[in-house]
Amino acid sequence: MNVIIGVDPHKGSHTAVAIDGCEAALGQLRVRATRRQVDQLLEWAGGFEKRTWAIESAGGLGYLLSQQLVAAGETVLDVPATLAARVRLLGSGKSNKNDPNDALSVAVAALRAPRLATVEKADHAAVLRLLAKRNVDLGRTRNLVACRLHALLAELVAGGMSGEIYVSSAEAMLAKIKPADPVTAARRDLALEHVEDLRRLDEQIKASKKRIATAVAARTPL
Repeated sequence: MNVIIGVDPHKGSHTAVAIDGCEAALGQLRVRATRRQVDQLLEWAGGFEKRTWAIESAGGLGYLLSQQLVAAGETVLDVPATLAARVRLLGSGKSNKNDPNDALSVAVAALRAPRLATVEKADHAAVLRLLAKRNVDLGRTRNLVACRLHALLAELVAGGMSGEIYVSSAEAMLAKIKPADPVTAARRDLALEHVEDLRRLDEQIKASKKRIATAVAARTPL
């Protein structure tokens, strides 16, 4: 009998529910999220010779647990949170979350849903995705800082700065401003701080792109 073990992962704990092919619950376990989490789950699941793990959001909150189970030689399915929520709603008519019920919904979803993705051991592609996300996050942060700097410059100089903002052009504009009152001085000082933030972010973005290029080169065969 192939047993499906649904897991509802959380930051502090994980709840697992095992079901058979008729959706009957065979057992339940809650473990704390610690270094022993996988050992405890495997010890509990040892009585189910043929088993498949189904983890909600295996690429998100359940990432570490999924990878640990895969490394231990287990078969793990990735159950999207939306699918688990749909099963929970259809099964109970309620969308309220409850750890054991959520884990049961994950297991049922894995049992009934076709073509769920099997979790694979993280490889070089995961490295590239992490680096790409970091680069995107840096770009968004730079845009936010640039918008704030644009707003301050518009309050200091009529018309502000047109077009894309750069560290050198912003510094040149601010160097010409001679504050006549404390408010203007405070705005200029804040603008200078934003310029320094832009300088730091530009350096980080440059380093990020270089790191991505190095990672891509390392993956591409000669």
